[in-house]
Amino acid sequence: MKQYLLSIDQGTTSSRAIVFDARGSIVTSAQQEFTQHFPADGWVEHDPEEIWASTLQVCREVLRNGNLTAADIAGIGITNQRETTVVWERGTGRPIHKAIVWQDRRTAETCVSLKSHGHETTVQNKTGLLIDPYFSATKIAWILDNVPGARERAERGELAFGTIDTFLLWRLTGGKSHKTDATNASRTLVFNIHTQQWDDELLQLFRVPRALLPQVEDSAADFGTTDPALLGGAIPVAGMAGDQQAALIGQACFKPGMIKSTYGTGCFMILNTGSEALVSRNRLLTTVGYRLNGKVTYGLEGSIFIAGAAIQWLRDGIALISHARETEAMAQEVGVEHGVYMVPAFTGLGAPYWDPEARGALFGLTRDTGIKDIVTAGLQSVAYQTKDLIHAMEGDGAGKPTTLRVDGGMVANNWVVQFLCDVLNVNVDRPAVIETTALGAAYLAGLQVGVYKSLEEIAELWHCQRHFTPQMDDTLRNRLYAGWLDAVKRVRRS
Repeated sequence: MKQYLLSIDQGTTSSRAIVFDARGSIVTSAQQEFTQHFPADGWVEHDPEEIWASTLQVCREVLRNGNLTAADIAGIGITNQRETTVVWERGTGRPIHKAIVWQDRRTAETCVSLKSHGHETTVQNKTGLLIDPYFSATKIAWILDNVPGARERAERGELAFGTIDTFLLWRLTGGKSHKTDATNASRTLVFNIHTQQWDDELLQLFRVPRALLPQVEDSAADFGTTDPALLGGAIPVAGMAGDQQAALIGQACFKPGMIKSTYGTGCFMILNTGSEALVSRNRLLTTVGYRLNGKVTYGLEGSIFIAGAAIQWLRDGIALISHARETEAMAQEVGVEHGVYMVPAFTGLGAPYWDPEARGALFGLTRDTGIKDIVTAGLQSVAYQTKDLIHAMEGDGAGKPTTLRVDGGMVANNWVVQFLCDVLNVNVDRPAVIETTALGAAYLAGLQVGVYKSLEEIAELWHCQRHFTPQMDDTLRNRLYAGWLDAVKRVRRS
């Protein structure tokens, strides 16, 4: 039996392909960054054609590097940056506009208007989400309203919408499959997470034509097979989940109460709430954790827009570092208490503030402040934002976690993980495989094609690489966090 699984991890700043074996170990991987477009303040776009080209390239590269052929791959799993919106022509597959990225805030005024007319309660009750530019619905409407003739073409059924998973699936299958999974659908603002259907009332509210929408499947399902010309043979696409839900699966958080936090471009924490869709009173999101065999497992999620992207900005935006790996030694030298706070609200603040008008700032600068202090403050901002989320979850009735499972590129930095552990005053486990987003997509595909028989079998594969325990005293912890809260208050605009 074929035992290799190919995972496509299409992220916000790069496209990655990883081949896993049946034990969940990485066989080979390839990654390619792509261009970020910032056409106006708070606007973020990607070129879907560049995303597709980079995805195809890394898939071909991992097969070549692993000396593998399509015949060796049991199935493909796709995980993706969520909410990022693409609209394309059904006839040609050509996008009619650049992809509008999840970080983009251009529809903030539309969202304010919808909230002022009293729609948010209905939207939250049906979708588990808040009305915010983060999600797909207002992005879809913006494209249809700003590309000449697009709305009329959409009504006639000539156009297709998808988040990146759906767009890649369309391309991989040569236009034969227009599908998504329940986790990605749950991030659009037009999918009812209780009925598991596209919702007519929401479609009307957000002015999204039903004819645009993909078919919604379980997270492990028959999504179609690849065009043989692309990868040298037809391979079943058998798993799909938004990146944060995929990480929940990759971290084997299958029991209610288990919690994971992923540190990539942004930071996203999900608490497994089982069959119960908790309604947050603290502006967190209720979301589909995964759907298998028609059964939904829900999650409570806190979303932070900027985590690793802050370090990318320190590298590319103001050139304080040349590589992210330099940051650990800098932080070790500076220590935790240096008086500088970075609030990385470059595209507004996410949970629990949901302030699209906030902008980034540095506080506490003196003549003694140097590059290392600013870099360390960037690392610390990620831990402080995570503490905001934990507080909000506790306010929603979730008990304080005993252990947090972490993953994503930033957690390779031991200083970051220890500081996170100290600020939260919670044990933190880093798994043997930190690429859990890609791993979760592979697990889903493996479930569908029979490599794995159950979630219990997958849970047995999870291994802790390092266990971190808190070392900081309460006085210092509270003083540092109070300084953060004061800094956030200063950048808030709503």
